Amino acid sequence: MIRAAYILASGAAALLLAAAQPALAQDGHTNHAAGHGHQHAAFASDRIHVAVEGQGPDVIFIPGLSSSPAVWQGTVDHLNGAYRVHRVHVQGFAGAPAKGNATGPVAAPVAEEIARYIREQGLTRPAVVGHSMGGTMGMMLAARHPDLVGKLMVVDMIPFMGAMFGPPGTTAESVVPVADQVYAAQSASPRDQYLTQARAAVTGMIKTEAARSGPLADVENSDQQVSAAAFRELIVTDLRPELGKITAPVEVLYVKFNDPRMTDAITDAIYQMSFANLPGARLKRIDDSAHFIMLDQPTAFYGDLDAFLAR
Repeated sequence: MIRAAYILASGAAALLLAAAQPALAQDGHTNHAAGHGHQHAAFASDRIHVAVEGQGPDVIFIPGLSSSPAVWQGTVDHLNGAYRVHRVHVQGFAGAPAKGNATGPVAAPVAEEIARYIREQGLTRPAVVGHSMGGTMGMMLAARHPDLVGKLMVVDMIPFMGAMFGPPGTTAESVVPVADQVYAAQSASPRDQYLTQARAAVTGMIKTEAARSGPLADVENSDQQVSAAAFRELIVTDLRPELGKITAPVEVLYVKFNDPRMTDAITDAIYQMSFANLPGARLKRIDDSAHFIMLDQPTAFYGDLDAFLAR
């Protein structure tokens, strides 16, 4: 029954995520988190670049699909220099040229680049905070490189998004045809259609109207092919079998699915089922928020983040 409810109720969330695809890429680094006193890390990569600021224990922030590091600006301001913050910008998203992400998968290679970044920068088991697709990359990083991650916070993401796109029993293999269809449609969509979808998606993903302009600009300035490929990858990636490899403490913050048929109890059950292979994970629902918790409920998010970093 829970499984059936999962598929039924997740449908709206899947459609919402599917709409969150960007318009054609723009040149330059628009809406980059500039002018806030950070410096780019001395790290050569064609997949990511990283902005660093502050002093203290290391915290890596990973934004979601088509998002920029600017989505974390309020969080960084809240931390007020008490931590050394590393904000990842994925090439191809939010004005960054596609470079190495121009073809093929995005999330898995980027997770590997973040692992290399941690090693080459000499970071000692940093805390990692990832939103949406950034949460997927955080789970990949913690499962595949457990020695590198001190703790992990996943913000509104489940380990197998593909379950939203098929009937009960859907697997990463069985959902490939659907993922291919979604990719084909998204990668070929004209600019005006992307813009329309982006506006609708941001409206649904952020309840706070004043907070929508930045994320909307991000999707409008992301590379169409990179975002379409990354979204396909999310559909076919099932991290549930890998969760048991994670040794770091994990906290998952989530919101009720944006569907009137959903209840808090069903949402809770979905997350408990999704993270069943990681029984030590702390799961916490944040109420009165849409997908971008740090924008809709900053006080609640900051409080949970402070407690998480202090543990």
